[in-house]
Amino acid sequence: MITCHVRYVIDPYQLPEFEAYAKAWLGIVERLGGTHHGYFLPSEGANNIAYCLFSFPSLTDYESYRHIALTDPESTALVASLVEKKFIVSYERSFLRPLLP
Repeated sequence: MITCHVRYVIDPYQLPEFEAYAKAWLGIVERLGGTHHGYFLPSEGANNIAYCLFSFPSLTDYESYRHIALTDPESTALVASLVEKKFIVSYERSFLRPLLP
């Protein structure tokens, strides 16, 4: 299993747009074979940092998801919305190997 951790720097004045974007990705990741562990939005502290975690059975499965998402109508519409509205300033993606009980 591989888990992707994404740290987002977001426009805090567009938090509702980011939240709608995040909710949509929850379903896309699940539909394309992953397990989404959720988004974590600003609450106390920094108002422009958000995180998400999602897993795939292997790096190969993750790469397949990325390839499919490039032509998936729902994911391409979300990316177009992001490009237009610019509610994500930047992001960092890290891959983790979970240690489970």
